[in-house]
Parts: sequence; C-alpha cells; structure tokens
Amino acid sequence: MQPLEIAALAKRIKDNISRVIVGKGELIDLMLASVIARGHVLLEDVPGTGKTVTARSLAKSLQCDFSRVQFTPDLLPADVTGTRVYQPAKGEFEFCPGPVFTHILLADEINRATPRTQSALLECMEERQVTEGGVTRRLSEPFLVIATQNPVEIQGTFPLPEAQLDRFLMRLTPGYPTGEESRAILSRFLTSAPLNEIGAVCTKEEITDAQNSLSACEVSLAVQDYIVALCEKTREDEQAQLGVSPRGMLALMRACQAYALINGRSFVTPDDVQKLAVPVLAHRVIARGLYGKGGTGEAIVQNALKSTPVPTEEA
Repeated sequence: MQPLEIAALAKRIKDNISRVIVGKGELIDLMLASVIARGHVLLEDVPGTGKTVTARSLAKSLQCDFSRVQFTPDLLPADVTGTRVYQPAKGEFEFCPGPVFTHILLADEINRATPRTQSALLECMEERQVTEGGVTRRLSEPFLVIATQNPVEIQGTFPLPEAQLDRFLMRLTPGYPTGEESRAILSRFLTSAPLNEIGAVCTKEEITDAQNSLSACEVSLAVQDYIVALCEKTREDEQAQLGVSPRGMLALMRACQAYALINGRSFVTPDDVQKLAVPVLAHRVIARGLYGKGGTGEAIVQNALKSTPVPTEEA
C-alpha cells in the first residue's frame, strides 16, 4: 500500500471517529499511527475525559473483532487468556478462548487488576500468542490492546510494572476539552448517541496491508543517529534511574514510520521524532526514587530533546 493510500485510509477512519469525539485530532492521529505500527496504546487521564469512548470509536471504525474487559481486583489471568474446561461428553479437557482472542482488546482501568493478572497480557502483547497447558496459540492479526487507567486515583489500584509499560507503544493523555469543544459536546450528545450511529469504514485486510507497508518507509542514517542519540541522552540523565531500552528505541522508529505514512510521506523527518518522542518514550523512563511519576519521565525526555543536536538537510 502506497503512502497516499495509507493517508487516505487514516483520514477515513479519523473522520469517522470525529463524528463521536470532538476535537482531539492529534490524539486520533497518534492512535492511528500506533495501529499501523502494530503497537499498543495506554490512555491515561482522569475519569470522564473520553478514554473508553475514544477506544470504542476506533474499534467500531475498523471491521475487526472487539472485546472489552473491565479489569477488577478479582480478575484472574484465565479470565483474560482463557482456560481448559473439562467436557464430560468427550471425556477430555477443551480450551475455551478468553477475550484476548480478538483483534482489538479494550483493557478498561487496567491498573485495577492485580500484578498476577496484568502479567497475563505480557506474552499476548509482545509475542501475540497465548501459552496454556503447554500449547501455544497464535492471536489473530491485526491485534491491538488499548488500555485505560486513571493516574490520580490510587485506592484499589496496582501500578503497572516497567515490563508492562514497556510493551505499550504510546502513552496518550486525552486532556480536558476547550470551552468551544465543551459546547460542541453538549450539542452533539443532546439528542443523539453518536457512538451507536457509526460503523466500520475499513476492513481488517486494509489495516494489515498498511501495517505490512511500514518497512517501506525510509529512515535515513541521520535520523537513525538522531533517535540513537536521543535515547542515549535519557540514560545519561542524572535524574534517570532507567533510561530508554533498545525496545523503546525501535518503538520510536516504528512509530515515526507509521506517523509519516498516515501523513502521506514515505520518509521520516526529525520533526516526526520530536513530535513522537514524549508519547513513545516518557512512560519508559523512570526517575530516581520517583517510580510511577509520569511527569518526571516526560521532563527527562524533554531535556534530551533540548540537548540533542537535530540533523539538518546538509548533514
């Protein structure tokens, strides 16, 4: 699939989501880039800012299977991945797939589940497979996890471990609407339910074709060096206990490729790297003595952006 075709596909999906979500064009662009890059998304913000509605709007825009799991403290790993159930008629155990066997999984309030249940998603998100009873089962393509969490409320929640955070391509914050957007929201939802009125505007085959085109997006040596230098700066920062890993570095490159494609380009620019650095890297950085403080990770990435020379056309 050519860049202009991918851009047209992304616009079609974005316009459909915009029938429900007022504003948030940049947020939708980043979520679509995550889809093209085969990455998972963590939506983090206070309650009522549209995290779940945004995720459901994206899911309904794609002609894909969709599952939603409300994460709670009593949720077990088998409730997510599935388990074997004894069938008396057959005299044997039979595997019953869990909700993770889908194309788009909405893990709502993921930090309300215990670490034991959170860890059930590690293999699913990274290897896109489930191993149970010594048998490995592949998940369908495309496969995307959209998780939501509230960063303010801590009662009855369990912080996501670094291994879990590192599996999310981006952490995004919807934020509060502006005054004008708030009035548009009231007007739009006054007499209708837009989420119930939208349907699929693209097939899963189109998404898969776009994903398979990612490697055709060029990343010059100068931009590659810029990504490497940026990630190394986060490791050298005195405030950082843990900098960006090689997986985070690869994630930034893939995200930039996807973002370039949805904008109709076949090459990545330094501007793409600067725009995506915080959403892709900040949640992977841990400051000394301040685990879980997302704002501090963002500050470290911003410092890296300021202190890393940007490649120019002459370079």
